[in-house]
Amino acid sequence: MKLIKFIVFMLVTFLIGCSQQEKVNVAPEPINPQLNFKPNILWVVAEDLSPYIPSFGDSTVVTPTLDRLAAEGVCYDNFYASAPVCAPARASIIMGMYPNHIAASHMRTGPWAGGTPSEEALKAYALRLPEGLKPYEAIPPADAKMFSEILRMNGYYTTNNAKQDYQFIRALTAWDQNGRQAHWRNRPKGKPFFSIFNFEVTHESRIWVKAEDSLWVDENLEVPVPPYLPNTDIGIKDVRRMYSNVVEMDYQVGKILDQLEEDGLLDSTIVMWYTDHGGPLPRHKRLMYESGIKVPMIVRFPNQLFAGRRDDRMINFVDLAPTVLSLAGLKPPKNMDGSAFLGENIRDSETKYVYAAGDRFDENTDRNRTVRDNRFRYIKYYQPEKSMFLHIPYRDQMPIMQELYRLRDNGKLTELQAQWFRDTKPDEELFDCQEDPHNLINLAGDPQYADKLAELRQANEAWVTSINDTGLKPEQELFADLWPDGTQPKTADPVLVVNNNKIAISCETDGASIGYQWLDTGEEPGNSWEVYTQPIELVSGKEIMVVSHRIGYVPGNFIRQ
Repeated sequence: MKLIKFIVFMLVTFLIGCSQQEKVNVAPEPINPQLNFKPNILWVVAEDLSPYIPSFGDSTVVTPTLDRLAAEGVCYDNFYASAPVCAPARASIIMGMYPNHIAASHMRTGPWAGGTPSEEALKAYALRLPEGLKPYEAIPPADAKMFSEILRMNGYYTTNNAKQDYQFIRALTAWDQNGRQAHWRNRPKGKPFFSIFNFEVTHESRIWVKAEDSLWVDENLEVPVPPYLPNTDIGIKDVRRMYSNVVEMDYQVGKILDQLEEDGLLDSTIVMWYTDHGGPLPRHKRLMYESGIKVPMIVRFPNQLFAGRRDDRMINFVDLAPTVLSLAGLKPPKNMDGSAFLGENIRDSETKYVYAAGDRFDENTDRNRTVRDNRFRYIKYYQPEKSMFLHIPYRDQMPIMQELYRLRDNGKLTELQAQWFRDTKPDEELFDCQEDPHNLINLAGDPQYADKLAELRQANEAWVTSINDTGLKPEQELFADLWPDGTQPKTADPVLVVNNNKIAISCETDGASIGYQWLDTGEEPGNSWEVYTQPIELVSGKEIMVVSHRIGYVPGNFIRQ
């Protein structure tokens, strides 16, 4: 009898546990538009910016464009970068996969930001890399594609203006238009579009490049200086410049949205504004703290659906690609690490954690991982013997960085400012981001938080194992895995077979995309390639040019016939 009661007790306990688990895992009724048409999707992306805008609680400056966008749309309060620096972050955005899953977590692997570089650029860049390396492209798994290409394969016109910082040269079939002239206005009439516009005015370099330019704010504007930065004349000037750049960015975003409205497309377009990682100042980008990882996002839906609402779900950069595909009515590929937070294929359960990785930054290597739940941030330092401060010569051009050096060398840093310059790191850090938004009080040694520390430590270990974290091995070993014998793999040439007035094209390289163009005799090919998906009809009087390209590989030879 006791055994039966025990079995019943355990069964009830199990069922209650399952019920509680379901309540935790199943998302509440989410903000999600029900559209009866295929929407256009517009990304307006600012660089190097934490949530320093009124719609996210910072009223230092006025941003009328973003204020309107927030009033007519939804603000996402728990949106996080997958890396605290641009190229790894953009690799994860465009692939829907963590940068340390696709060998893209080292900043940078080569001078790919402007497309295919010259031999001179490659040689110059090689001098910046650690010994044993040369510029190389990250190689995502064979079944992974830039999501813009997937959109193209399903009827969308895609444009990118103009950042292409992916850690690899973009797939030749990724965009209909790519560059400073790329615009939805160039699409065929009636075709839905996905367009990106990037705004560089908030980039960290603009702190010093624009140092003597006229301000977009009052020259005496009082600005808040974080406690880890110097509250001196030099420090205040650079913080004021940051806010001035925010106001200028807001104006630039407004010009793009004006064009959308002029074209009568505002209420057939989903507008997404966000930033590519944390802010431009020292201890912002490149660090695993909130200042490097947490970013703002505003989404405006057609006809101002859900206007003025806020969404506190945990969202990561890897969720952007599957979300855009879902909004376009497409099922995201299973190989993506992220999941859709909007659209027809919205996830049916909410994630508990978001993750990010940081490895080499320019000339200097570190190895850090972070996990964030809805309140706490955990950071794992895999090389605690290294200084907490990672020297970045590029950042040294910033006056406020030079001011930090001056104060450090004269023994005048405050205790909070000096934290960054510790000679070594702890193995782990744990921060209560609600009580300590600047991440200055490490709770990892506090017994009161032992359970939370163990929980997030285990979450990190499970994550790096599940994605086969490529950044946890020495970069020289990773390079040898990607480029055997130091040679970049090459995509096999496309093969054309003509049958019954149709051309079938294939490529032996697993995962290669195939692009084609129809040309007149003697005509030079352009930069835009149609994506080959099935046999195509011959065009009388035209020649076909074909290319094959797997991401991270050298493209195959151009075949013309």
